[in-house]
Amino acid sequence: MAEPANGAAPQPTPQLKMQVLGQFIRDLSFENIVVQKGIVATQVQPEIQVQVSLDARKRSVEHQYEVLTKFKITSVNASDKAPLFLLELEYGGIFHIEGVPEEQMHPFLMIECPRMLFPYVRRIVGDVTADGGFPQLNLDTVDFVALYRQELARRAASIQKPADQPAN
Repeated sequence: MAEPANGAAPQPTPQLKMQVLGQFIRDLSFENIVVQKGIVATQVQPEIQVQVSLDARKRSVEHQYEVLTKFKITSVNASDKAPLFLLELEYGGIFHIEGVPEEQMHPFLMIECPRMLFPYVRRIVGDVTADGGFPQLNLDTVDFVALYRQELARRAASIQKPADQPAN
């Protein structure tokens, strides 16, 4: 290791420590509209739309964070766009995280933590759709990096809009 120019001893890089302390379903709702309307399931060709949102907050205990993944999954019939089902799931995790620099904590919470929770979300969605009378829905992998970048771009655009508005 090279000596810093000012003669101070080099600082060791902090060791990353991440532990999932718990996982939970905060909210789960499944509405089978096909059954409610008396439609025969063989008459439908489902189109699936998945919306994902994320939230994270620091807990009162040092190095602990709560991360929520929110999924809204709608299915409509391809031929007439009639709704088939609606599934809403809020799935959270409690994480103990050390060694992540403060400026990198937000992306870490919004990318790495949801990535760890996703396999459990996929399993729950598959079980609920199958138990709800539909073929088991196996969610495609979510690109949390792209989702994070989209949110940053959306926030930047919303901040710039008021400045771009003409003055009265």
